[in-house]
Amino acid sequence: MLITCIMSYLSNNINWYALSDPAIIEELGKQLKRMRLKNNLTQQALADRCGLFRSTISEIENGRVGSLLSFVQLLRGLNNLDLLDAFVIKEEISPLMVAEQQANMRKRASNKSKKDKPESEW
Repeated sequence: MLITCIMSYLSNNINWYALSDPAIIEELGKQLKRMRLKNNLTQQALADRCGLFRSTISEIENGRVGSLLSFVQLLRGLNNLDLLDAFVIKEEISPLMVAEQQANMRKRASNKSKKDKPESEW
């Protein structure tokens, strides 16, 4: 439920393309802070959960650049790793490719190889 609310808020209210890179980092920090507060966690409690320093969490929440690893650790500590699903691109197979694969499937078993047959003396 929390993830759905955050994703709908983010997708409905923010034009990510209009933001500069530092502004995007700042907005992500704000969102992480909102998640933390919604879970009623102090920065120190979240830091203990994530294995990060409290100062690292403070820097990220205030829009200062953190590492991608720290970001993932924060999402894990907030139990929001599901947000990463937005980054997964699912491969879709076209109906034409499915038909081609089915056409190339074996329809019969082959005969035993000739090595298994005894040679005739003729």
